[in-house]
Amino acid sequence: MERHLFYDELGNPIEFIVKAKFSIDEDDYVALLPADEIEPYIYILKIQLDEEGQEVLAGIDDDELKEAQEVYEELMKSNLQ
Repeated sequence: MERHLFYDELGNPIEFIVKAKFSIDEDDYVALLPADEIEPYIYILKIQLDEEGQEVLAGIDDDELKEAQEVYEELMKSNLQ
């Protein structure tokens, strides 16, 4: 699985495993799993482009998160079949 190192707001490194990348309409999302968590929690973030065209991750509101979670869960179910 693909691993990426991110930094929190205090500059502490946190390693994540990319569980899935998926799209809803014209928007792209990524589902991340903290690599070192005992009780893992999936984070879903939106992929956006900054001024230089580089991908950045952004938080999403509750309604968008709910829709993204549903799509992610369906994607995981279809991968198990």
